[in-house]
Amino acid sequence: MRALFLPLALGLLAAPAAHAAPTLIAQGTLSASSAGPLADLSGLTGKLENGMAANILGGVGSGLAYAGNGIFLGVPDRGPNATVYNAKIDNTVTWIPRFHTIQMALTPAAAGSALPYTLTPTLRATTLLWNATALTYGNGADVGAAAGTPGQNTAAKFFFTGRSDAYDRAKTAVHPENGRFDPEAIQLSNDGKFLFLSDEYGPYVYQFDRVTGARVKAFKLPGNLDSPILSPLGDTEIGENTVGRTANKGMEGLAITPDGKTLVGIMQAALVQDAAVAATKKLVRIVTIDIASGATKEFGYMLTDGSGISEIIAINDHEFLLDERDGAGLGDNSAAKVKKMFRIDIANATDITNLYGQQAVDAAVKKTQFLDLVALLGANGVTPDKVPAKIEGMAFGPDVTINGAVQHTLFIANDNDFLTDVSGQNTFYVVAFTDADLPGFVRQQVAPLN
Repeated sequence: MRALFLPLALGLLAAPAAHAAPTLIAQGTLSASSAGPLADLSGLTGKLENGMAANILGGVGSGLAYAGNGIFLGVPDRGPNATVYNAKIDNTVTWIPRFHTIQMALTPAAAGSALPYTLTPTLRATTLLWNATALTYGNGADVGAAAGTPGQNTAAKFFFTGRSDAYDRAKTAVHPENGRFDPEAIQLSNDGKFLFLSDEYGPYVYQFDRVTGARVKAFKLPGNLDSPILSPLGDTEIGENTVGRTANKGMEGLAITPDGKTLVGIMQAALVQDAAVAATKKLVRIVTIDIASGATKEFGYMLTDGSGISEIIAINDHEFLLDERDGAGLGDNSAAKVKKMFRIDIANATDITNLYGQQAVDAAVKKTQFLDLVALLGANGVTPDKVPAKIEGMAFGPDVTINGAVQHTLFIANDNDFLTDVSGQNTFYVVAFTDADLPGFVRQQVAPLN
């Protein structure tokens, strides 16, 4: 990718720890692996139904988590469905959901460089996601397509799939044996052995073994998120359901508290029943899940500038950072306007599981802006039309030292929809901030795998 940044005045980084605002310190891209250009390390060969490679490397920044020692986990979504294949299944294919293990080498840049650090991402592993018992897949007959069962299945290993028709016609959207899975966020357990993924199809929140990729648990989410009428077409689901998540706008973000005890998911947009009421058209529901007991609560968040939420990460056990954005920018042939990170606190917030309308609005959490990414990138020479439209992944990374002062880092990633020529490469931005910028920050400590 051509250089996007103008020289940055490094003098801005010479201030003590309480400098005025978060600062861009590095950018890197991931476009290849030891398997070749735009190839992941899944070991898959051959082509998907739409002609794209089964091991295509893309969409890496749909979700991001830090595993310590410079290792991050990145998750792509349901696969390359931006390429036309079969409109009756929203162009989805038998892409096997997976996660990537990425080494992020963040090193001081040479004197005179545009940014003070250099970021070099290297793909270390790709792990496919599967279940030990049978899943439901589409037979393809009703949509004019081949059967949707992954060809890699065995008698003891049933892979999840991106195909939108892979569900039990007699069940609702959250049935855990549906084979379809559209992961959008990823987090790690404190012992480093398990990962948690949320998705848009259910919505689901699943726990997987980090080493094998096997699902070990499905969490039960509040019933008001469930869609009773399913379809391979997202627009049809939207039109026929009067309750539940909006199709393709399910649980887009997922956080885990630093103590590793609570998952915090957030829907991308208003539930169907909330969107039908003027007062709650911009109400987004946050769901907390006690990992040990499975108990849940809901809290409300009101959108302001953006059209939806792409991510949520934990600042501490009660405060969180959310990515509110529009869909404009690189990949949308337009100029990005809203890619903002807001801080919220749920410590004394009201559970709105059973609240709707103005009552839910009145109980919504308060928020304050932490970062305007479009403005920050613009100050470093990135015009709005070159800001990725889908800024979706966020994770707090390792600390760095700049001019003798220790600062924290926030890694921000995009989902390029597997379309490098349209949406740019898998890109990572590194933002440095101090305790003064984000008071109360506590990083999750994940134990390294042996």
